[in-house]
Amino acid sequence: MDLLKEKLRKKIEEWRPRTERLMHEFGDVVIDKVTVSQVLGGMRGIKSLVTDISYLDPNEGIRYRGYTLPEVFEKLPKPKGAEMPYVEGLFYLLLTGDIPNDEEVGEVIDEFRKRRILPRYVYEVIDAFPCCSHPMVIFSSAIMTLERESFFNKKYQAGIAKSDYWDSTYEDTLNLLAKLPEIASYIYHKLYREGQKRIQSNPDLDYGANFAHMMGKTKPYDDVSRLHFIIHADHESGNVSAHTGHLVASSLSDVYYSISAMINGLAGPLHGLANQEVLRWLQDLMDKMGGDIPTEDEMKQYVWQTLNSGQVIPGYGHAVLRKTDPRYTVQREFSLKYLKDDPLFKYVDLLYKVVPDILREQGKAKNPWPNVDAQSGIIQWHFGVTEYDFYTVLFGIGRSIGICANIIWDRALGYPLERPKSLTTDMLEEMVKKATAK
Repeated sequence: MDLLKEKLRKKIEEWRPRTERLMHEFGDVVIDKVTVSQVLGGMRGIKSLVTDISYLDPNEGIRYRGYTLPEVFEKLPKPKGAEMPYVEGLFYLLLTGDIPNDEEVGEVIDEFRKRRILPRYVYEVIDAFPCCSHPMVIFSSAIMTLERESFFNKKYQAGIAKSDYWDSTYEDTLNLLAKLPEIASYIYHKLYREGQKRIQSNPDLDYGANFAHMMGKTKPYDDVSRLHFIIHADHESGNVSAHTGHLVASSLSDVYYSISAMINGLAGPLHGLANQEVLRWLQDLMDKMGGDIPTEDEMKQYVWQTLNSGQVIPGYGHAVLRKTDPRYTVQREFSLKYLKDDPLFKYVDLLYKVVPDILREQGKAKNPWPNVDAQSGIIQWHFGVTEYDFYTVLFGIGRSIGICANIIWDRALGYPLERPKSLTTDMLEEMVKKATAK
């Protein structure tokens, strides 16, 4: 018996009346206003989505089920001798809202272990791609290839009740998440380790450790993987990847369609590529410095030159956060232990010391503090994953965990097909004319 699934079933039954009451008794209550700049600016800030999985607090950063990121890393169980928690424990938390104990985490590990085997045809599809293909293209396609395994699709065709949609979606989710590390590591070996035989999955290892094993990485890369997947797991519902997953799933497409679409959104340069852009910028800076570690004064001078030329400092600022991103902080603490002598990290450390004060003095940035991308690429580079294009695949594995949890709950609560209303520019101008004439 899947104990996590049974616990989730009880949680869903308790939660449904809350959603139903809000819809039936308070459906006409106005909770937000919309401005022209929001309509034309990508709907930024409009309160029109619901997720109980995560919330982005401007001052405390991402909260998973109400827990701050430091609380998540403190409270979730960890493998023996590891510094970072089990990824399986985070998945349990995202689904149920409860911190699991060791036994409950062990049950999730066992569920993933039973579902790891990848069908032969997926390897064949990956092998069929040209060697120069982008890893995100292959990743998205491999996930789509698995759609033929969809339990939800089979159940839907058989005519299951709407209230039971979440059950088969749960099965699809565990089947997909269990296979993502194998898919990603196989893509990595195909594209960047040509001629080397892939490393077989080790059923005795947890999610993060097994991924490190299949990537051919030794400790502490198992903790790097756990850290990376956990901090990237979710970020509310409104960013491109999260919203794409919600949107596609709202049509009752299964999680294979939805996560493949999410991966495609994540591949866009305005969303998932920031960490590699930071790394490129840092390496260019190192080249200009001749590989030497600059003094704080020299770094300040370079930062001012960059800003005065009209450019930005990559990895700094955030649309919502108004303090240092906790995802940056947890990576910084890890780096201070394992990367303190790495030249790239010394540059990152110097920037952290000088950039916030400079940005405050310049007065243009709403948030002068570093975000998650200011550090994540440097850690991967240090541990030998030096292929920029693969970083978004790593992001995609983590983000799939949160989005799948969201989709299960969307189905459980019966959220409808998303269908916002559009306006023409003429209509918008007429509405502005009437509003300003009052």
